[in-house]
Amino acid sequence: MSKVSKWLLISVLLAAFIFIFFYKLRVDRTVRSIPQPRAAPNACPFRVSDDTITPLSNTKHLLVSAFMDQRVKGFDIRIIGIFRRDSIQPLYCVFCCSGHLSTTTATTILQHTDNFGFPFATTDVMCPIPQNCKATHVSLQTQQDRVEVFNQTWLPIRNQKGKEEKMFDFTVCVSNLFGEYNNVLQFAQTLEMYRLLGVDRVVIYNTSCGPDLERLLQGYSQEGFVEMVPWPIDKHLNPSRGWLFSMSGGDVHYFGQLATLNECIYRSMDRSRYVLLNDIDEIIMPYHHNNLKLLMETLQQQHPNTGVFLIENHAYPKKPFEESKMGPLPQWKGVPGFNILERIYREEPDRSIYHPHKLIVQPRSVEQTSVHEVLKTFDKIFKVPPDVCRVIHSPIKVSSQRPQEFLHVDTRLWDFEEKLITRVNEALSRTGLLSSEG
Repeated sequence: MSKVSKWLLISVLLAAFIFIFFYKLRVDRTVRSIPQPRAAPNACPFRVSDDTITPLSNTKHLLVSAFMDQRVKGFDIRIIGIFRRDSIQPLYCVFCCSGHLSTTTATTILQHTDNFGFPFATTDVMCPIPQNCKATHVSLQTQQDRVEVFNQTWLPIRNQKGKEEKMFDFTVCVSNLFGEYNNVLQFAQTLEMYRLLGVDRVVIYNTSCGPDLERLLQGYSQEGFVEMVPWPIDKHLNPSRGWLFSMSGGDVHYFGQLATLNECIYRSMDRSRYVLLNDIDEIIMPYHHNNLKLLMETLQQQHPNTGVFLIENHAYPKKPFEESKMGPLPQWKGVPGFNILERIYREEPDRSIYHPHKLIVQPRSVEQTSVHEVLKTFDKIFKVPPDVCRVIHSPIKVSSQRPQEFLHVDTRLWDFEEKLITRVNEALSRTGLLSSEG
């Protein structure tokens, strides 16, 4: 090949290379200049509620939590809410099914029968999950066909299979803290008494508490014994401080106590064998057994197919500590609250009138509960004799104290005195509230 031919071939190849290079560059720039379609995000949930109380759009109602619950035939989901009783309207469930929306399904709305005359009451919304939907979140709407994805607030569905947490033996549900409650000494004593009796977890619904108690509870939360659930009911409603609307007024019974008790049962459904429903000034105390586990093993053996155990409430009113033969410990003098070890006088209840109980339940046995009794249950109910187990109730004040002849000395708490004092001192030391005296 001649030199001319070689240079001609090289020129052609070079021209072709330059053409291909600039053509590709132009194409790449053109492609890049055209907005590329983004990977389609999940259609849902667009806005997930992280709050414990969520207003339901276009209604006067509040939503609390959604749970998988297939114990009632025809339903899969139970949403616990606080509904305005005179404003109930049809509602429809829509589900997030692994990233895509389901069609709407009609709901069944179940108002709890205990409302104590208040305008708002605890309410369950029941709905089925459509076929071929692996639901992760649920939302409620007032329209059947139109789904407003971007306006929906979604609740995560709890208690799903495969997401079980560590199983506890006993969980205590403390329904409400409010009014800057700051009874630190009684609170620390009660929590440590729970622990001595075998309680694994205490769930507390907190609207407000005092600064000293806040410090105490932070320590218990960090170690995992206490689970604090924010409960800002006063941001949404005018909560009552009393239990009866005709006497106290307000929107909802006792800061939404009934909703918290039910929510706590469902929260504990797959992670606790038993749930104790009582207040922080109450201790469910076995008298024939050293702990709750031994008590419940005996009761379950004696009463099979029983899922609800009613424990009679007994008040232990304040008496002068000289009469209790146990004065206050010097190091507890500066601690807000009072010493429950001084409460050794038990009132004999007047059983000729209604007398309240508190509850130990197997959570899967309960569908709906009130404060002193269950409203709907799948299993039997048994009233535990008070000589076997009773509630030691140490209120700040008693509305009407019974005469001396109805008071009995009961020093059951003193059986745990040494261990209790040591543990309470450790808890108070963590908060810096323990005095250096004594």
